[in-house]
Amino acid sequence: MRKFFLAGAAVSTLFFVAACSGPPAQNGEDARPENIKQDVSMSDNPLLAEYAGPYGGTPAFDKARVSDLKPALEAGMAKNLAEIDAITANRDAPTFENTIVALERSGRDLNRVFTYWGIWSSNMSSPEFRAIQGEMAPKLSEFGSKITQNAALFARVKAVYEGEETKTLRPDQQRLVKLTYDSFARNGATLSGPDKKRYAEINSKLAELHTKFGNNVLADEEGYVTYITKDQLGGLPDSFIKAAASAAKARDHEGEYAITNTRSSMSPFLTYSDERDVREKVWRTYYSRGDNGDAHDNNAIIAQILNLRNERVHLLGYDNYASWRLENRMAKTPERALALMEAVWPAALARVKEEVADMQAIADKEGAGITIEPWDYRYYAEKVRKAKYDLNSDEVKQYLQLEKLRDALFFVAGELFNFEFTALPDGEVPVFHEDVHVWRVTDRTSGKEIGLWYLDPYARPGKRSGAWATTYRSYENIDGPQTVLASNNSNFIKGEPGEPVLISWDDASTLFHEFGHALHFFSAKVDYPTLNGGVRDYTEFQSQLLERWLSTDKVINQFLVHYKTGKPIPASLVAKIKAAATFNQGFATTEYLASALMDMRYHTVDPTGIDPDKFERENMIALNAPKEIPMRHRSTQFGHIFSGEGYSAGYYGYMWADVLTADAAEAFAEAPGGFYDKEVAKKLVDNLFAPRNSIDPAEAYRAFRGRDANIDALMRDRGFPVPKKDSKP
Repeated sequence: MRKFFLAGAAVSTLFFVAACSGPPAQNGEDARPENIKQDVSMSDNPLLAEYAGPYGGTPAFDKARVSDLKPALEAGMAKNLAEIDAITANRDAPTFENTIVALERSGRDLNRVFTYWGIWSSNMSSPEFRAIQGEMAPKLSEFGSKITQNAALFARVKAVYEGEETKTLRPDQQRLVKLTYDSFARNGATLSGPDKKRYAEINSKLAELHTKFGNNVLADEEGYVTYITKDQLGGLPDSFIKAAASAAKARDHEGEYAITNTRSSMSPFLTYSDERDVREKVWRTYYSRGDNGDAHDNNAIIAQILNLRNERVHLLGYDNYASWRLENRMAKTPERALALMEAVWPAALARVKEEVADMQAIADKEGAGITIEPWDYRYYAEKVRKAKYDLNSDEVKQYLQLEKLRDALFFVAGELFNFEFTALPDGEVPVFHEDVHVWRVTDRTSGKEIGLWYLDPYARPGKRSGAWATTYRSYENIDGPQTVLASNNSNFIKGEPGEPVLISWDDASTLFHEFGHALHFFSAKVDYPTLNGGVRDYTEFQSQLLERWLSTDKVINQFLVHYKTGKPIPASLVAKIKAAATFNQGFATTEYLASALMDMRYHTVDPTGIDPDKFERENMIALNAPKEIPMRHRSTQFGHIFSGEGYSAGYYGYMWADVLTADAAEAFAEAPGGFYDKEVAKKLVDNLFAPRNSIDPAEAYRAFRGRDANIDALMRDRGFPVPKKDSKP
């Protein structure tokens, strides 16, 4: 789970925007929330204990119990607030060291508790945890407000920000001061009286609503499973059939086949199944998550979230939520973000028309007697792929073994970053599930310890869908260098024992993408925890760029081998893959942009009286969105923007980052050594991976490329017409 807060105080992104808030804490006022225990030793609570053992210490996953979570959170909050009290009680004049750095050092105990919280929230959810989550979310919000709205603390931060000392600091320290000041000022610290109190109340309610939204989606993913019988397996690959049988058996439906309500199960089923009526059922089940008119329906929650967000930013003087959100992003304004998306949208729509026409032609030729519907798109796109490129996705899948691809990740990390990955014996460090395995990461030249990499690859009940990367400990160097504990998490369908896990090309790209985040974590060279954070419309750049190495010759030739014969992938098949590189870009781009545009529209309108279901339908019509393609994340399941605020009014950031990605990829393509050019790789690591958020992202990119990026490379990359005039993102 990625964590961030102002300075070092630890607060999870599951609860907070940049900070949470509550009733104002004035100078000399007791800043501790009610009912928090004052005895903060809690030496017997493993969730609070310092990480022990080798590799700089690791989380005690073997000792973690959900029953320890609430008391650990209470004690962690109390200790963190005591640390804040110590900062404000200091009678010395505010300085960088006694205020800003002191904040960076605070919250370490609570930060460790959030590591376990993240596991139970994302990887191992249970009814017991969800009850605690629902109870503690508003309390954690109240806790956060005791820091952000502490007048004495803000006065010290402001004094450092405006003082002469800051001018003498290193550039990264100056940026830390600014980021710390902004995290207060942009989150209610400048308010007073009733406005300050209302700001806190809104944050507390939002924390509760975000939690409910996410749990409702998870409930629908767990609660809706489509079971099919042997006579309904037509068209499905053997690997999928075996995985579906295994999933059904695990749910006490032995002899049947389970299509779970997650993208990793839905997408391949819709791609290959010959059963059109079942395809429609699976499609409707998946895209109706959170929108079933039952106890887990999210429509009313969305309306509440939007109205509360809008009210909150009006207290700060902003016109709308998106204007507040983008002020400190690369885009700066909603208008710039929209300009990028709207420049690409027409080209994507035009490509969709071509794709649908190609599909309809095949359906007509086969005498299907249908008009292409959303549950047909993947199925007939696969037929078009075969017809146009003689490329069978299932044939490609035979060469995409999860374990081999993992080795490919390690190879790329060694070639570009000089990292060595060595598997640890099972049991050497604690893990939270038997499927999780751990690797030691070192510099392969010096042998220097970098950290540990945890991999949790398989789907299971209680695990949220999708793929993500996180840290259990990030790099910092205030009191000496910290080793990094990073993890990647996926939802591949686990096959029968001894059977290799075969994945699609898209899933392989996602595997590389999330590993890019991990490499960003491992590459960090920043002294202060806050500088390990990220600018949202930039933070996906590093991960999206790493996807490009999947299709490099060195990876293809060494790691793509047939799961049965062990023979390398034929050159003829590779040629087909590369020829089809821009195939189905209409679908991919439109599906994503529909969600990104809806996100921005939700956060730039007056949401008073909004009906999310109606708003979504009307805006899809206004955008001329094709009926054959739904939003990648329909509103009621759009966890990126409604189960927290990390991506709210920021989902456009994937495309913003992809402008940088396409441009940077061309830098490698043009280099003498191609994608393994040592000089370009060093510039990449030094300028775009190691600094994290210690310098402005635009400056960092110019240091790498020598200029700003523009949209042309993105359009070329997707096979769209390049605009006649250069356009910066």
